[in-house]
Amino acid sequence: MRAGALRGLRPPGGSVCNARRAGPTGPTERRHGNEGRTAPARGASGSDNTGRDTRDCAMAREAVGRPAEETFSLWKREQARLKARVVDRDTEAWQRDPAFSGLQRVGGVDVSFVKGDSVSACASLVVLSYPELEVVYEDCRMVSLTAPYVSGFLAFREVPFLVDAVRRLREKEPCLMPQVLLVDGNGVLHHRGFGVACHLGVLTDLPCVGVAKKLLQVDGLENNAQHKEKIQLLQARGDSFPLMGGSGTILGMALKSHDHSTKPLYVSVGHKMSLEAAVRLTLGCCRFRIPEPADIRSRDYIRRTLGVPGPPAPGRERNQKAQRPKACPKEGSEEPAGEGRPPEAHSAGPRTHQKAPDPVAQEQ
Repeated sequence: MRAGALRGLRPPGGSVCNARRAGPTGPTERRHGNEGRTAPARGASGSDNTGRDTRDCAMAREAVGRPAEETFSLWKREQARLKARVVDRDTEAWQRDPAFSGLQRVGGVDVSFVKGDSVSACASLVVLSYPELEVVYEDCRMVSLTAPYVSGFLAFREVPFLVDAVRRLREKEPCLMPQVLLVDGNGVLHHRGFGVACHLGVLTDLPCVGVAKKLLQVDGLENNAQHKEKIQLLQARGDSFPLMGGSGTILGMALKSHDHSTKPLYVSVGHKMSLEAAVRLTLGCCRFRIPEPADIRSRDYIRRTLGVPGPPAPGRERNQKAQRPKACPKEGSEEPAGEGRPPEAHSAGPRTHQKAPDPVAQEQ
């Protein structure tokens, strides 16, 4: 990734523009076939831009080829440096509103892989209107990874491509910039309290929420019999219990996101949002067990692009309909935000498609 790619991520105050209409095959940034393939991200050398954070997203690239211990030491120092900038409280008025009044766009990011291929992946950024949860922007691209996967350092493998996606959106469709990102991974629920959701939040300066499908067993948290008993007590959509580590710190919440789901989601603070608001928002974005943005769409993109067989994403037929992005409102204007989640989110039934072996994988 080019150095200085993080500059200009935040839209200027008071900017007004008209979003382009989504075509019949999907939103503006959608890519198909070879058009979506990109070369491996470049390192930081050769850029004219400078600044304290120009090396942030190039960290994984610079570490490639280093001895393992030197790489880990470098990554740990970088995590510690960025962790000091994490904000774990609400920073926007809409976050403190029970109905999220003022929230209009929610983004989701995800990186999915083809099983058996540790290099090729699909990096996705999807932006939805809120509370309607209609797709207004989608950027899915095949990328080539060079940094290795190491538990606890997932961000150095994936975040450069996600930051790049945010930068492209900022440059091409600033009106559609999300007000918050849901990240498929953990935030402060992490070995060193700085997971991929924190990392992405600090680098983009956007509110971020970590939403994981599996419990990361850190600080004494274990997926043991006691934990499973607590899960059994989650009876209805919206039920939750705190994830308190051995240190006495609440690292996140286990959330039952759908009446018919038997497995909770693990929600944690990423950046610039409280845990309470993060849980409410995650619930408001769930029509099924998993929040709407990014996850399923990146897997489906791999299947369509590479011809990999697999089960269709639930609701895919519904999402195939052309969606039109709303024009960017003028500064200070607000649109009704409804009740914080669409009516169908309350009554959505279980997935009805037949389960099949999924050739698309995700790293934990």
